Formats: sequence, C-alpha cells, structure tokens
Amino acid sequence: MAVTNDLIQGDSGPATAALVADMVVDVADFPKTGVLFKDLTPLFADGKAFRGVIDAIVARYAGQFDVVVGVEARGFVLAAAVAYAAGTGVVAVRKAGKLPRVAHSATYSLEYGTATLEISEAAFTPGQRVLVVDDVLATGGTADATLDLVKRAGGELAGFVVLIELGFLGGRERLGERPVHALLRI
Repeated sequence: MAVTNDLIQGDSGPATAALVADMVVDVADFPKTGVLFKDLTPLFADGKAFRGVIDAIVARYAGQFDVVVGVEARGFVLAAAVAYAAGTGVVAVRKAGKLPRVAHSATYSLEYGTATLEISEAAFTPGQRVLVVDDVLATGGTADATLDLVKRAGGELAGFVVLIELGFLGGRERLGERPVHALLRI
C-alpha cells in the first residue's frame, strides 16, 4: 500500500497504524468495478504483524468487555483472536440465513449494494459488555447495522474497533456518538 509516513495515523498511535498500512494490499475493482478492496490476507498470514494488531486491540480495551463480536467474514478472524487473547467468548454476526436459531436481522446499504446481517437473539446475557471488531469501516452501513443488532440482542456496547477506517467515506459520522477506534485511518 502506498501510504507516505506523514499520512499514517490511527487511534492506537503511529506504530500500530504503520504496522497495518505496511501489511495491506489494495486490489482494484473488487468485488465490483470502482471499488478499491483492502486485502488483509498478508496481515493475517504474518504471525508477528497479526499478533501486533491483536495485542493493540486487547491493550486498548483491557477489562472493558465480556464478549467479542465479529462481523462476517474477516471480522471473525479478528474477533476470535481478540477473544482468545482476552479470555472471553466470541459471537458471530452472520449474513442472513446462516444462523440456526431465532435471530435479529438488519438490512443496510453498503458502498456497492445492500446486505442483511443477523445475530442470535440469545447472543448475550443481559448487560454483557460487548466489543465489536471488524476489518474496515467504510460508509458505516455494516457497522451501524451490527451495533444496532448488539443493542437489540441485549448487549452493552463497550467499543467498536476496526483495522482500517476509510474516513473519506463518512462511516464515523454515520455512527454518531457511538465510539470508533481505528488502528489505521485513511
């Protein structure tokens, strides 16, 4: 990824932001023409880099959450690692029709279409503090839907963290007062 040092910034500091920036590969026209996809596969495949981002997330939210939510699909990878490192459980927010039990659902718009996400109605015990983890914050549709689902399922939002925030797409603004923590802000 071609990010100059003066542009590398993130909510966990410049070292963590640079770690993410150095490992991301841009893929043009995926999943559709005009979209610049942020491929995190190299970051996930590099043990030291992956541990660095997971440790940064756990350090930022230490003692503030009881369970981690991961958003399909790359959010699953991150959430499972954060939950393991913190000794908590993990809950999946899935695409529609993938959960076997009664679920809350939310349909939303993304930068290249619409989608529906679901979470089990029995995902949390009342008042459980939830850290939501995802890969990229773009327009905020996925994040907004997920945070709404967490609330509807009885979770108490402890934080929302992403590896990359594409600030020019306005996702943070769409989320209003809800907390956003981005390891790399572009």
